[in-house]
Amino acid sequence: MIAGRIAAPTPFLLALFCLAVVPHPARSAPPPTPVIVAEVRTQPMEDRVEALGTLRANESVNVTASVTEAVTAIHFDDGDTVPAGKVLVEMTSAEEHALLEEARALVEEASSQYQRVKSLANQGTASRSLLDERRREWETARARLTAIESRLADRLVRAPFAGVLGLRSISVGALVEPGDLITTLDDIDPMKLEFPVPSTYLGTLETGLSVTAKAPAYGGREFSGKVTSIDSRVDPVTRSILVRAVLPNPDRALKPGLLMRVELLKNPRDALVIPETALVPLGQAQYVLVVDESQDNKVEKREIQTGARQPGWVEVTSGLRAGEKVITHGTIRVRPGQTVRIQAVDDGSQDLQAMLNDKPAGKTSP
Repeated sequence: MIAGRIAAPTPFLLALFCLAVVPHPARSAPPPTPVIVAEVRTQPMEDRVEALGTLRANESVNVTASVTEAVTAIHFDDGDTVPAGKVLVEMTSAEEHALLEEARALVEEASSQYQRVKSLANQGTASRSLLDERRREWETARARLTAIESRLADRLVRAPFAGVLGLRSISVGALVEPGDLITTLDDIDPMKLEFPVPSTYLGTLETGLSVTAKAPAYGGREFSGKVTSIDSRVDPVTRSILVRAVLPNPDRALKPGLLMRVELLKNPRDALVIPETALVPLGQAQYVLVVDESQDNKVEKREIQTGARQPGWVEVTSGLRAGEKVITHGTIRVRPGQTVRIQAVDDGSQDLQAMLNDKPAGKTSP
């Protein structure tokens, strides 16, 4: 019996054999993932309490007459800024002026009589009772003069303090009575801002706290001031307490009665902060990815406790130390234990696109 022949290998089989026996070159490890980090830093921070407040003038009064007389002269225009004591309105006073001249003459005559009798009394030629009578007449004349001067002053309406006048409500010739509104007067620099604060914050409220306020009429403009007083009672219905702050108003932009949105800044402190983009929420917990430069930029996932927040920043109350670096961009591409390459450090001076376009440290363009 003739044994079967072994078929010669085909070229295809030879090629497969060569591929099987020739070793493949070793694959290179993937490069570290580039990330952007931020340094945990300390900066001033306050707790913010928001409220709605109403502006009031520092001093405000309705200017009215105290007697019933006709107006003879008006010495102001709408919106005038006046000093304290300026005469605003004159009223009929012819009779009072005549009585004033008479009273002055009587005072002068009574004074002369008193001095004459006093001289005689010193020489012993006039009795003490006559001297007392002349003194009484002189004092009576002076009292009558003072009364007439007061009546005359009532015919002049003056500004009780410096401020800005409102709209005029009378005309020359009008008969005004006590209580009739002539105009308004407001001292609007500074302004008082009153706003309610929930009584739950009562323990941290104190005078001197900073406030910032905005009004829709002025867009994003902020007005800053200080808390000057806190009401002595809590409203039993709203359970809030009224707080008063003072806002400087040198350009007189603010007006009494304006509604403002207030932020009360309390509990000022130096706090550890990180960008909000560094937070990795998981359920009710908050985590960050920390880059350990002492371990060749190895990533560590760490739980932290957060506090107050400001636009773009969040306070860290525990879990981090100042100077550590946390990943702000690239968190979804890295895992704990992985090594990363720091593309840029976000210090707030550049936008994201500029940091992404930066060349890594130590690299140059070809």
